[in-house]
Amino acid sequence: MPDSRRGVLFGIAAYAMWGLFPLYWPLLKPAGAVEILAHRMVWSLLAVLAVLAVRRHWSWFRRLVRQPAKLALLTVAAVVVTVNWGVYIYAVNTGHVVESALGYFINPLVSVLFGVVLLRERLRPLQWAAVGFGALAVVVLALDYGRPPWIALTLAVSFGVYGLVKKRANVAATESLAVETLVLLLPALGYLLFLEGSGDGTFGDGGVWHAVLLVGAGVITALPLLCFGAAAIRVPLSTVGLLQYIAPVLQFAVGVLIAKETMPPSRWIGFSIVWLALAIFTYDSFRTARAAARSRKSARTLDNVVT
Repeated sequence: MPDSRRGVLFGIAAYAMWGLFPLYWPLLKPAGAVEILAHRMVWSLLAVLAVLAVRRHWSWFRRLVRQPAKLALLTVAAVVVTVNWGVYIYAVNTGHVVESALGYFINPLVSVLFGVVLLRERLRPLQWAAVGFGALAVVVLALDYGRPPWIALTLAVSFGVYGLVKKRANVAATESLAVETLVLLLPALGYLLFLEGSGDGTFGDGGVWHAVLLVGAGVITALPLLCFGAAAIRVPLSTVGLLQYIAPVLQFAVGVLIAKETMPPSRWIGFSIVWLALAIFTYDSFRTARAAARSRKSARTLDNVVT
């Protein structure tokens, strides 16, 4: 199988698993969102360490320890991803799956906005149009919900900040997750020990199957990240950008078809505007990528003629 096709399959697997997460978290009840989050942190670290042990890949840690700036960035990433994971688990387990899907639909637009505000990037006209439609969708959905869609906005902004920090840190996915979960280990483990000691924890009292599912939270956190890392090195960024919509589409389908969340006409209108914004954004990204590819090809042809 060609490497690029294998990369696409890895990407589909990663985003499909992320998209189907809403089916997993309700299985962990009666554990609350914070307890689930703490278990996810602890068992994710063990899962990642197991992967690193199998690969016998430890040399990176010594190099990273000598780079305090990168360690600081990964610490920030750990805090931000904690917010993202916690809000997402809370949303799924309280019947807000559709709103959580909205957060990941608008995340690309938030990332573009970060580029303008924080990195002083200049947007193309179609990118401005996409951001404008995204803002309009948020207004429409705020009117529909009777409040700003805080869950969606928190998920979109936190994941956007997480991506920005990770890009600045420039550390591979597995190694980065190992450091992030290591940073979170002590508070997570301390919280779990406190819960079990006070009799409010569910790990020891919920039965073997419940304990296995809590441990599994770490595995299902690490596995899609590993697949994503395998995809990112094999396929173009534009392809990865297109594949990322698999996750919120599946989340939306789970919310509407399985969780049976209410979707009044006004909410459909809001989501339709979001999808229009994403269509414009995706078209512009592909058009720009094709133009850049043609430009590089022309430059190579000119170099060959000159030489």
